[in-house]
Amino acid sequence: SGEKKEGAEKESAEHAESAGPAAASATTGDTIRIEAWTDGTGSYFKPNKIEAHPGDVLRYVLKAGVHNVHFLPDSNQIKTGLPPASDMLQLPDQTYDLVVSMEPGHYYFQCDPHALLGMKGQLEVEKD
Repeated sequence: SGEKKEGAEKESAEHAESAGPAAASATTGDTIRIEAWTDGTGSYFKPNKIEAHPGDVLRYVLKAGVHNVHFLPDSNQIKTGLPPASDMLQLPDQTYDLVVSMEPGHYYFQCDPHALLGMKGQLEVEKD
């Protein structure tokens, strides 16, 4: 369908070029914005359920707090090609771009310092 769940915002793939030449060269699809928050209601990703296709860029944007993004092997058993954990995002509006290169399927990610507080998300990589 090409639609993103839970209100994920699309940005032009050209905007992903600000992430650097490696990300730009692998980008073939949409840029999906995912915000990382800590506020009075807790620590969370918004949205926390994402649909993407190979070549899309997941752009994690720090809004408040200190967070990272980690696709843990324990949570993604029998999956290969998982990206390494990101560095900590510490400055407001700091971004981490991840080009979707995983095989179609369900993937789970978390913020390591806030996983026990429920800061987790789901990624559905769909076939082209």
